[in-house]
Amino acid sequence: MANISLYPPPQLTSHPIEMLLARRLPSLPPTLCRSLGTYKYLDVQEARPKVYQVNLNRPAKRNALSMEMWSEIGQCFNELSNTPSCRVVVLSGAGKMFCAGIDLGAFLSVVPRQPDQAHKSLQLIETIRKLQDDFTAVEKCRKPVIAAVHGPCIGGGVDLISGTDIRLMSADSFIQVKEVDLGLAADVGTLQRLPKIVGSQSLVSEYCLTGRKVFSDEALRVGVVSRVLPDRSAVVECALDMAQRIASKSPVAVQGTKSNLVYSRDHSTQEGLDRVALWNSAMLLGNDIVTAMSGGSEFEDA
Repeated sequence: MANISLYPPPQLTSHPIEMLLARRLPSLPPTLCRSLGTYKYLDVQEARPKVYQVNLNRPAKRNALSMEMWSEIGQCFNELSNTPSCRVVVLSGAGKMFCAGIDLGAFLSVVPRQPDQAHKSLQLIETIRKLQDDFTAVEKCRKPVIAAVHGPCIGGGVDLISGTDIRLMSADSFIQVKEVDLGLAADVGTLQRLPKIVGSQSLVSEYCLTGRKVFSDEALRVGVVSRVLPDRSAVVECALDMAQRIASKSPVAVQGTKSNLVYSRDHSTQEGLDRVALWNSAMLLGNDIVTAMSGGSEFEDA
């Protein structure tokens, strides 16, 4: 009988996903890497390595949301989601407050001019859906988003931060779901996301039906925010420090964690378990897990 050597062991056929992961695309030279667009009402900069800060930049109007600013928010977060050099985003506001809500001039501009009511409704629903999508881009951004709130955060500002992953607040801050005082229901995220953030339908109904101010101590107590800092400088610094810590970790692990947290919030436990099992059946074959378990800290951007 012929001797069959088992050393070295025979080569086994690779898993199809493993073979796919092995086919790495070459990195783009710096001159070909995509750059962010320029914005009129947003100040976007890389505040720390791999950490981008998006500053609402309309301080003379207390960062009130014009239609152009609203659209820029959607565009910016869609861009950051697909910018490999960005791993975490900090959302803040310039000036004396985070956001005064919708600009009333912008609010009036969305009302259609057609005489026919049905045609008005058709146009208005598309406008509302576009505004919803612009704020949902914050939640759908693959990179974690940390809100650094200072001063008042009113109306549309609450809609905006309810789509972020982590919320920090200065001691002088408050949130106010003020739409009811303007004769309408909040329609771009607060009514859908705030109950899941707070976990009390009764309390959220109180906030939304009365329009009362929720100051920082209460916001911390009920879970709207996870930390309260002394002032704007402290809350932004804390957000950047936290973002830098997250950015030092594997982008594959961080983005996978965010994606599955958001998915599991809106689905059953079993559906969430099934999805993360499918997710990790691919991601566990990557290089980041080997790097992390060997104590490394150099991860490829994603």
